Amino acid sequence: MKLVLMVVLLIIGFAALIKGADIFVDGSAGLAKAFRVPGVIIGLTIVAMGTSAPELAVSTSAALKGSNEIALSNVIGSNIFNILMVLGICALINPIPVDKDIIKRDFPICIGVTLLLLFGSCFDTIRSIFTGGVKGIDTEAQAGDVSQILAFIFLAIFVIYIIVLIISAGKEKSEEEEIKSLPVWKCLVFIAVGLALVVAGGEAVVRSAQYIARAAHMSETLIGLTIIALGTSLPELVTSIVASRKGENGLAVGNVVGSCIFNILLILGVSCAIQPLKVNMASLMDLFILTAICLLGYVFCRGKKIGFIHGLIFVLIYIADMAYAVIR
Repeated sequence: MKLVLMVVLLIIGFAALIKGADIFVDGSAGLAKAFRVPGVIIGLTIVAMGTSAPELAVSTSAALKGSNEIALSNVIGSNIFNILMVLGICALINPIPVDKDIIKRDFPICIGVTLLLLFGSCFDTIRSIFTGGVKGIDTEAQAGDVSQILAFIFLAIFVIYIIVLIISAGKEKSEEEEIKSLPVWKCLVFIAVGLALVVAGGEAVVRSAQYIARAAHMSETLIGLTIIALGTSLPELVTSIVASRKGENGLAVGNVVGSCIFNILLILGVSCAIQPLKVNMASLMDLFILTAICLLGYVFCRGKKIGFIHGLIFVLIYIADMAYAVIR
């Protein structure tokens, strides 16, 4: 009976995360418009942070509770899902054009911060290999950690990245996007309610996921990589699918790449600044897979369009990766 209640709590938590992020974005965008902040900057910063709010809430809550596997695997799983499933499904609906700035600036940054995370996580393992300390692969054995020093490096890079985006956006001349006008007081209420729902939803998701993992004899790494990652990535998935159906699928790549960058720099930065995250061998292997996926995505994007075949390859790789995660 308690297991059923926890599943219901998990679903309610996901619903609160998604609705809270949506309300937070509406309030923030309305407030930014009231102070005459350009729409393009809103999209690159506030909206991107809003859609990453579920991951931030879950990973931060997990870090505070000492659930390192959930905090890290949530980010890894979300990034894998974003690239393979969000881009894949959108490409299956309509071919996705790729902006040149994504190819030259954002995707290389995404690959770079993923490599930085990978190196920081496996440093201890590499040292152990050379000193003869590693005799075999144990998925639950500790491979290394994401230290607080690396967390502050992530946060510093995040600040620099946002500044670069704002400067770049300021140089571009584009039409203002239509954003629903709201009174300032209502924007503040939306922001407060949205944040409250996101925080409460993150707490509910972590608590219920931990219980389900133990009851089903699943590792926190697996449940974070699959169920939680899928749930917290729903805002990006829904937004990108709606955009594709409306013929605005050029936004999909920017949303996905930006979210992946935010997930590593902001979410892991905040989570690891609170408490260093221990990395087990399973998460380390997932990081290698994520790095390979990022490189593949970059190769596809260099063709300036992600087509149906690319989308099909992405979806099939995701299915294979999830099967591997469950089997191991």
